[in-house]
Amino acid sequence: MWVERLFQDLCGHVMAMTNLPAGAAAGFMDREIRSGEGWSERLGSVLASCRVFVPLFSPRYFASEMCGKEWYAFEQRAIHHRARSNQPAEAIVPALWVPVPPSQLPGPAERLQFNHRDFGDRYVSDGLYGLIKLRLFAQEYERAVYELAKRIVNVADTVRLDSGRPFDYRLVPSAFGPPDSGVGAPRPMRITIAAPTRHDLPEGRNPEYYGDNPQEWNPYHPAAARPLAYVAEELVRSLNYQAVITSFDEGPGQPEGKQSPSTPEILVVDRWALEDEDRRRRLAAFDAENRPWVTMVVPWCREDHQSRASEAALIEKLEQTMPVKMRQGRAFCRAAAKGVPSMEAFGQVLPQVVEVAAQQYLRHATAYPPAGGRHSERTRLMGPMGSTQFIPDMHDPAMDAEDV
Repeated sequence: MWVERLFQDLCGHVMAMTNLPAGAAAGFMDREIRSGEGWSERLGSVLASCRVFVPLFSPRYFASEMCGKEWYAFEQRAIHHRARSNQPAEAIVPALWVPVPPSQLPGPAERLQFNHRDFGDRYVSDGLYGLIKLRLFAQEYERAVYELAKRIVNVADTVRLDSGRPFDYRLVPSAFGPPDSGVGAPRPMRITIAAPTRHDLPEGRNPEYYGDNPQEWNPYHPAAARPLAYVAEELVRSLNYQAVITSFDEGPGQPEGKQSPSTPEILVVDRWALEDEDRRRRLAAFDAENRPWVTMVVPWCREDHQSRASEAALIEKLEQTMPVKMRQGRAFCRAAAKGVPSMEAFGQVLPQVVEVAAQQYLRHATAYPPAGGRHSERTRLMGPMGSTQFIPDMHDPAMDAEDV
């Protein structure tokens, strides 16, 4: 009931602040309660097309796997927008339903640059639930909702995310981490780039895909404007990991195959890197150490005509150099090692290989996972937009005994 009132109040303000025609839907509210079976076609379509996402922060929200999946589905559109344009695209506007201690915020929420105090001190101390429940705070509630609506409209007017394809909820990971991980500090994940620079390319190789260091390699140029390492970093961070980017050429060089691993790792390999004999020898030695907590991804742009012309020879060289990694892991890991043809495909496969790396790391390293359970479903707001529309989404807040 209380979230329904908030939804209606927000929609009323947004209608007054925009040129939406009378009778148009200013928002979308998901009234269904689910216990893990997934989202409706309408919700999937909204996540793929909305322009603003408004999560209602509360401890229960961050304990919900489904809410984490929705956050992740929306955030992927912002990540790919930044990859294509190299421009900022922050379209998540958080609202405090119940105050949440910073220690309980997962990485994706903690990293949001948002000043809640702009909505009032009482809002920060009591949240919207406290303000809406007590008549004493009616004025503070009206101010907070009005300021929230202004922020939503401003973001809708300034950030234009491209629409995407609806996600299959069964394949979507949670932005808050695995269901049994608990909410806390992001886990470490290393991203290692094995690629040449524009200064040490094989003879005749087009330099427009490379930069001054391996981390600036951009295999999906010109469709992508950002180097792949930084896109991978964002994708990994969106899964509640703390990503560390390194270069294979500048790595510590100490074998981990005979000892406990220090962190799970994604090895991103440019096949052209194997044209350097010294690097090829070091990659072969790395492969021989058999590090199952390192999963390999090989970006291979189908629009790169020079790479397509040399594809057969370069594939053969990689298979001879790194036979273990080429055949290791599940089917999608092997597919990732055989070549990822586009930025969109890279975004789809990376969460899966990250999961495998994390699982293998826990299998081979001493780990102490945090204690604590998770609930199955939490209230949340989601704000999609068409043109100037605000479309929040939330679960029906009908509360069970545990909620009360």
